[in-house]
Amino acid sequence: MSKINHILIVEDDKILSQNLSEYLIKEGFDVSACFDGMQAQRTMQANSFECIVLDISLPYLDGFQLSKKFREYNSETPILMLTAFSELEDKIKGFECGVDDYLTKPFYMEEVLARIKALLKRRPSIHIQEDEILQIEDLRINCTQMQVSRNRKEISLTAREFNLLMKLAQSNGKIVTKRELNRDIWGGSLDENNNTIEVYINFLRKKIDKPFETPLIKTKIGFGYYLGKNEH
Repeated sequence: MSKINHILIVEDDKILSQNLSEYLIKEGFDVSACFDGMQAQRTMQANSFECIVLDISLPYLDGFQLSKKFREYNSETPILMLTAFSELEDKIKGFECGVDDYLTKPFYMEEVLARIKALLKRRPSIHIQEDEILQIEDLRINCTQMQVSRNRKEISLTAREFNLLMKLAQSNGKIVTKRELNRDIWGGSLDENNNTIEVYINFLRKKIDKPFETPLIKTKIGFGYYLGKNEH
């Protein structure tokens, strides 16, 4: 028997919440619903979910605050944020708070389903041996402990940032295309015009490169990204 995925919907519009819940239940999901940030925070702490569908505008705690608090103790459960806004600044703020994907209102139910399915299977196809350490120049990655340091200085990464860095590190200096990153890190959920990958590359550069003398994350314009000092 296949596992039934438990989805949490956090949306203060009760009609939209009901419509989403009914649609996802028909698609075979187990669904819980919350209508404000405080209620959602208690529910997220007390229960386990495979995916969280989270609105930005909520009473008491908004979606940004809620996501940030949730990521303090859970870095794995994917969050799909629903928003009436499409500005880049809102997306960047959401990503910084731990959001995995965005969907702008109004949307089709089929699109919500597609995004959720992509998030549920988004685990990157990275095979890690126990106690494996990757070393690129002065960058050290402890794959088992998910710890990163450069020049002996610890670097704090989110789970998504770590997976992205691992994908680049394990390519052994070869170029990794955006299509590969979309497939292996985002489960293929990003369309061609989505700038999420560029945003996350910039996040990594601020942490991996900016504080140090030599940049390691390189862009091959029109092709993709690679890790290392050598130029392609």
